[in-house]
Amino acid sequence: MGLSIQGKTAIITGAANGVGLAIARHFIDQGAKVMLADRDKARLKDECGDIDGAEDNIRYFAGDLRERLTIENLISATIDAYDRIDILVNASRQILTTDPLDPHDTSVEAMLEQNTFTALRLGQAVAKRMIAQAEASEQEDGPAGSIINLSSIAARRTHLDLMGYSIATAALDQATRSLAVALAPHRIRVNGVAFGSVMSASLKDSLSETDGLRQEIRECTPLGRIASAREVTSAVQFLASDGAGFVTGETLTVDGGRTLLDSVTTAAH
Repeated sequence: MGLSIQGKTAIITGAANGVGLAIARHFIDQGAKVMLADRDKARLKDECGDIDGAEDNIRYFAGDLRERLTIENLISATIDAYDRIDILVNASRQILTTDPLDPHDTSVEAMLEQNTFTALRLGQAVAKRMIAQAEASEQEDGPAGSIINLSSIAARRTHLDLMGYSIATAALDQATRSLAVALAPHRIRVNGVAFGSVMSASLKDSLSETDGLRQEIRECTPLGRIASAREVTSAVQFLASDGAGFVTGETLTVDGGRTLLDSVTTAAH
């Protein structure tokens, strides 16, 4: 078994920027057929429209995936374009600061809806399609699909300003484990990738707004730097590929050793 995803069909959410965009471009480069999903269709086309020779392997879908009907429309659009779904990457994330002592702060609810419930609902809907594909196939063994949820090391840390994000990602990690057990009899694997400080759009904003944050992150990371968004893509490809055929229910940590030091004073994005 190799790590190839060539010819496989993938849905990637949050594909217009940051880590989601890096994963989308990488999957396209690796020969996958990709449905790029985000709220901003114009930005999707601007960011991924320059990949030479990939026109037949890219489709775009714009919509608010917090709405159940939008999820159904995304799946229908993918089936119309490619006839099947092999991989789902839930890369759409929202990061808001939280005041843990303010009962009127709604950031926890917002991030649970965006980061946890949306990923869970989409995963359930895509899994239903994957099960139908497997039942219609004459192949009685082998992989039937792979779902990957992007999480964060914030799920295992305590940073008061990121309380809502920590709650949402911790819940997502549990959803990953629960779905992995539920879908294992159908030969569908569910895993996650939890990363630390990756140069995403949100982290760029934080670095520009907070003096000294870049150095703090470097000092808290044994590898001594902030990761590029593309450094997450190899982990995602591994989990999506048949090379990870006996891996399910795991959340792979990609953080440069950050959690080994257990520093809780510096935000992880």
